[in-house]
Amino acid sequence: MPRTISEQDKFELQQNFRRYLKYQDQYDSAFNALKHSRASRVWLAGLATLLISFGSEFFLGASAALFGVYFYRIAAAWYSSFQIDEGREEVLRWFSSKGLKFEGRILYFRDDQKLEKPVDPFSDEVYA
Repeated sequence: MPRTISEQDKFELQQNFRRYLKYQDQYDSAFNALKHSRASRVWLAGLATLLISFGSEFFLGASAALFGVYFYRIAAAWYSSFQIDEGREEVLRWFSSKGLKFEGRILYFRDDQKLEKPVDPFSDEVYA
C-alpha cells in the first residue's frame, strides 16, 4: 500500500518544501562565501607587513588591520551560515515529524531505504 500524507498537511507541506529549498540555496551560497573567506590570502599580506613592521608603528597597525579584516570576514560568513543552518534544521525537523526526509533537494518518506519513490508535494496523488 503506498504511503500518503494527510490532506490537512498539504498547504503546510508545500510551504515548508519551498522554505527548505530557499534555505538550501541560501546555505549553499553562505557556505561558498565561508570557503572563499577562509581561502582569502589577506593573512599573507598581514604576515608580510608584520615581518617588516619591527621599526614602524604604521606597518604594525596595517598588519593588525589586515588580520582583523581576514578574521572579520570569516566570522561574518560563519555567522551568516550558522543562522541559515538553524532555519534549515527547523524545517528538517518538521519534515521528520511528518515521516519525511530530504536527500539533497529531493523529498522521500523516511522508511524508503532505497530512495526509489520520491515524494512530489505538489501532486494530489500523495495526499489522502
